[in-house]
Amino acid sequence: MIFSPEQYRVKDERMKPFIDIEEIEEFLAETKKPTKEEVERIIQKSLNKQRLNLKETATLINADTPELIKQIKDGAKTLKEKVYGNRIVLFAPLYIGNKCKNNCLYCGFRSSNKDAERKTLSDNELIKEIEALEDNGQKRLIIVYGEHDAYNPEYIAHTVKIAYDVKKGRGEIRRVNINAAPLDIEGFRTVQRSGIGTYQVFQETYHKPSYQKYHIAGPKKDYDYRLTSLDRAQEAGLDDVGIGALFGLYDWKFEVMALVRHTNHFEACYNVGPHTISFPRITDASGSNITDEYIVNDEEFVRIIAILRLAVPYTGLILTARETAAVRDEVISFGVSQIDGGTKLELGSYAASQNEEQNLNKEQFAINDTRSLSEIIEELIDKEFLPSFCTACYRLGRTGEHFMEFSVPGFIKRFCTTNAILTLSEYLVDYAKPEISEKGWKLIDKELRKLDDEKVINQIKEKIEKIKNGERDLYF
Repeated sequence: MIFSPEQYRVKDERMKPFIDIEEIEEFLAETKKPTKEEVERIIQKSLNKQRLNLKETATLINADTPELIKQIKDGAKTLKEKVYGNRIVLFAPLYIGNKCKNNCLYCGFRSSNKDAERKTLSDNELIKEIEALEDNGQKRLIIVYGEHDAYNPEYIAHTVKIAYDVKKGRGEIRRVNINAAPLDIEGFRTVQRSGIGTYQVFQETYHKPSYQKYHIAGPKKDYDYRLTSLDRAQEAGLDDVGIGALFGLYDWKFEVMALVRHTNHFEACYNVGPHTISFPRITDASGSNITDEYIVNDEEFVRIIAILRLAVPYTGLILTARETAAVRDEVISFGVSQIDGGTKLELGSYAASQNEEQNLNKEQFAINDTRSLSEIIEELIDKEFLPSFCTACYRLGRTGEHFMEFSVPGFIKRFCTTNAILTLSEYLVDYAKPEISEKGWKLIDKELRKLDDEKVINQIKEKIEKIKNGERDLYF
């Protein structure tokens, strides 16, 4: 059963709001003009893989001279290499339905948008979409739904099962993440039983007065209910969650602080941080009418990513195709660990003709990076990043608190690099063009030479030979 926000608060009073606007503003005010020594000390704490507190995060935000900004960016680069190595996880978003009860001024799905062409994929259409994604080599999906009664927990679980069941050739989906409406505890339990990975709920803006200005109707209008949504997921036993803010709705400095506060809240209450943080920027949407008062420019965007990387060393940072190829190529080294590739947001578009133009009336927002998955993989390889479709942590229970046990001490790099090599090997054998395959195997050889454990190197080589001989889904 799905409860309204009002009914749910009567049912369960454990969930309390935790964002204090005055607290955040005070930290930002009292850390103006930090010294080089203060910034160095904070960066060093982060390089020791310790999460930063709000005052330390505010200090980095206020470090706005060219020298200090460079210092922060260099620190973020070092930390990312230290924790994650050079691997970049790839995924694809898949929109299943754009019916929505909410009226959010920035979103093409909003209920008042009469130009939006409403659609929910049939089971057969969903299968064709997944087959098309598998034909390109995708292994990881994030399935996206509008907020509507039709997309209830049982329906979400149903579509997840379809995604896992579709097998085409050597293709299969090994991890399904979800971006959907907040649920009650029983709803989260229903979705968890379907075998999902991460459940994402973005607050959009953590600044409550701004939130109320942008969300004018529908269940999403309730700020507190949305803010505590992933607490209910934790209570339901779904400990792999993703948070995010939509930059451009309010001051980016406040939103970065609030994301760190949200992370602190999870750790204090559940002994686990969010698995991922997303930081999309406002882009065009059908009929949207957002002023440019809080628009984040490219220079600020780089700073946001670098500061978040230092503030939460162990948390995955997701960069989406809202950004242009040029921006994504620039910021990927400052802390991003996941990107989407070959993205199409129009419902049914993966299985449609490749020549169809982008139609904003069928999309939630516009994308700016239209490169194919193959093109992105080739460019990552050229820059000596290791493309990864790894799902091992999810399969072996390295999520939630267990993920923290591995990632905080830095052990994830050891798993991530080896499993990235294996999933890239699969891609090179099954899907890569000859020129990409040649580059990919050279990169794998180079990565193997970096390892200093002969036993591990031999184990990887053995698994690669098994992959070349037809075995799949091998991991550490």
